[in-house]
Amino acid sequence: MSTDRPINQYAHDGQQRLLKLITLLAGHEITGLAPAEIAREQACNASMVTRDLANLQLGGYAELVPETGRWRLSPQIVQIALKHMHALDRAQHRLGEVRSRYSRMA
Repeated sequence: MSTDRPINQYAHDGQQRLLKLITLLAGHEITGLAPAEIAREQACNASMVTRDLANLQLGGYAELVPETGRWRLSPQIVQIALKHMHALDRAQHRLGEVRSRYSRMA
């Protein structure tokens, strides 16, 4: 990617809406959100919400709460976060090993 062009030239409304939807669903893992609530919060129409939720579901990022017809994030989001934390823990451990090697007195 060239550094002389502004990053927002690559922005895509649909993709940005999906990312905002993931953030919107966060914190509603028990009860979920109704499509009408999502449409209101996202300031978009119902067909956009339906399409966005279907894409998140296909990607494994959202799921329908069967008892209520509301939507929530899937466990995959937490699994991604756990992988991230695990990678940070490994990096911290490795850094500690290197620090220990360099700080030993000969």
